[in-house]
Amino acid sequence: MGLPTFKYQPNCYNNGVFEKAKAGVLAICQCCGKVTEYFYSTMYCRENVHCLCPDCISSGTAAEKFNGSFIQDAEEIEDRVGNTDELFSCTPGFTSWQGENWLAHCNDYCAFIGNVGIKELEEMGITQEVLSDYVEMGEYDIDDVRSYLEKAGSMTGYLFQCLRCRKYRLWVDAD
Repeated sequence: MGLPTFKYQPNCYNNGVFEKAKAGVLAICQCCGKVTEYFYSTMYCRENVHCLCPDCISSGTAAEKFNGSFIQDAEEIEDRVGNTDELFSCTPGFTSWQGENWLAHCNDYCAFIGNVGIKELEEMGITQEVLSDYVEMGEYDIDDVRSYLEKAGSMTGYLFQCLRCRKYRLWVDAD
């Protein structure tokens, strides 16, 4: 059996969403009690949860057991097929300055691609597309975004991609 995949978090094993247990140290899932190589340490719930395996997250078992969720906030969609439950209860979040704000497009949540700065957007050739869309949100001044956006900086970008039309979207956050 391999690791589960996540519709809205396709790069979660490569972009640091899951931590990898250190050699010689057992990571034991607080939900199922099994030893896990990869674990997730953040959940919005009342209990002190710091080790969940990918299987318990993807199945929704962890969210149910601890009466919690993995995402702080998301853009609204007209949900007819359970996408909101899948996002909040079965998708690991990502680390951000002020808490996740998951973006949506084409009436579904987007896939989180990873953290980016202007440099990464330029390397992908999508800077203008992403910034034009971002201007519509108006969270931060676009000139500040162009000047200060860094992948791991005080102002960082969170890149998403629509699962249907493949459009990239950007959410910017600062410390």
